Amino acid sequence: MDCIQSQCKSWGCVTICYTAPLKTVFISESFGYKELRSTALKLLEILYDYEVENSPIFFHIFSNGGFMLYRYIVELLHSDKQFSSLCVIGAVVDSAPGSGNVRGALRALTATLGPQISPVIRYILLGLFAVAVFLLRIVLYPLTKYIHKNHYDAVQDRPPTWPHFFLYSRADQVIRHGDVEFFMGTVKQKGVAVHSFDFLSSPHVSHFRDFPDQYAHKCREFLVCCMKDMEETEKKKRHHVQSH
Repeated sequence: MDCIQSQCKSWGCVTICYTAPLKTVFISESFGYKELRSTALKLLEILYDYEVENSPIFFHIFSNGGFMLYRYIVELLHSDKQFSSLCVIGAVVDSAPGSGNVRGALRALTATLGPQISPVIRYILLGLFAVAVFLLRIVLYPLTKYIHKNHYDAVQDRPPTWPHFFLYSRADQVIRHGDVEFFMGTVKQKGVAVHSFDFLSSPHVSHFRDFPDQYAHKCREFLVCCMKDMEETEKKKRHHVQSH
């Protein structure tokens, strides 16, 4: 993430980075606790502290953890009038979103826990997590979704209007490429401008590491495209006002 942050700064962007804690992503969200909603609210409020609320806003989301937070940001932008003046021009989604993939979730948790956790504790945590996810997010989800939809369905059902650029890979062992492609197809049908690129061989959230030049070029290309769309929209608004 530091390398991508530096790349964005070189393009003249003011960057704000946040990584959700392990407990919040793997436990709170799995059990339906909306801890990330308060985080999303604080992040949007920070834009006013940095005095960039009148500037174009661009999101860069990584994996399901980032997409879980993005889900609440989108909901707040939809519903909270205090953020109605914010100008979001686009979002890059790296290695997300995924849905109902217990095996992928276990791989993600294993990687997050790291080698410092003892094998016994690791297997206990993985076992408890697998049971919880399987029951709450697969077996009981047809019922529990009326209480708390997962991030995948929540954004898919009511997507934001700004363009999205999905970066994914068929070699990703955590997020199935089929989940990403199905999501893209659904939101595209709802009028969202969708761009995508399949890196084919890079592992989960490793597209920039394996293809740094190509990744940076495509992200910058998308950012420039979003800026041009915003400028065209502003021109049309000014022309409409002048004609009246």
